[in-house]
Amino acid sequence: MSTVTTKDGVEIFYKDWGPKTAQPIMFHHGWPLCSDDWDAQMLFFLEKGYRVVAHDRRGHGRSTQVGDGHDMDHYAADAAAVVEHLDLRNTVHVGHSTGGGEATHYVARHGQPQGRVAKLVIIGAVPPIMVKSGANPGGLPIEVFDDLRQQLAANRSQFYRDLPAGPFYSFNRPGAKVSEPIINNWWRQGMIGGAKAHYDGIKAFSETDFTEDLKIITVPTFVMHGDDDQIVPIADSALLSSKLLQNATLKVYEKFPHGMCTTHDDIINPDILAFIKG
Repeated sequence: MSTVTTKDGVEIFYKDWGPKTAQPIMFHHGWPLCSDDWDAQMLFFLEKGYRVVAHDRRGHGRSTQVGDGHDMDHYAADAAAVVEHLDLRNTVHVGHSTGGGEATHYVARHGQPQGRVAKLVIIGAVPPIMVKSGANPGGLPIEVFDDLRQQLAANRSQFYRDLPAGPFYSFNRPGAKVSEPIINNWWRQGMIGGAKAHYDGIKAFSETDFTEDLKIITVPTFVMHGDDDQIVPIADSALLSSKLLQNATLKVYEKFPHGMCTTHDDIINPDILAFIKG
């Protein structure tokens, strides 16, 4: 397996496909999944001639199941370790959900200052901040995230079945066409990761404030979000992030779910391609 070892000794697994001379696209996966969640995108862009890279976040997938460092600063630094190991330049970073937060934090703190980033794409992403507070009255109550932690600790396997079978892909909507293989693949990705990393990751994706990151990003950024996203509600995420970014393009997808990269890859992939080429 291809891995890079971080400064604090964590092995980060990554995939690196395509011509080394082609423009790179690096994908940042959501919680609690792994780089396999980008299969539909990586194969699509590989066929279009791009170099495609994706890594498993620490504690997720095939990366080391360490007990600490499950926060956005470490996530972004780990992504930077992969980028610098492969010497990726002129890179398009694409992040979904928690990965959208990771990609945002990486671009603001590492990639943009180093001059390595061409563009950013965030899809159903958690910025600017998810949890409700005095400064963020439209956010979700902390009890929502406490409930996620409780379900994970009580029966992680059942929780990782219920989430994709219900709100993640909007399979709980009337008339939804439920896909058991999609549910099973979500469960598989979740269960190969570490429970501690996933438990701590809930705090990372819900309580990290990305406001200052968004404000300093100058590269063209494509903000994509479904208006039926039941995991990261659009009103307190994409609609706010797109206003904080200096060079944002917002596209709202009617009735699309949180997991729209999987359920609607036939629409999402060409839209990302058009943005990269634009």
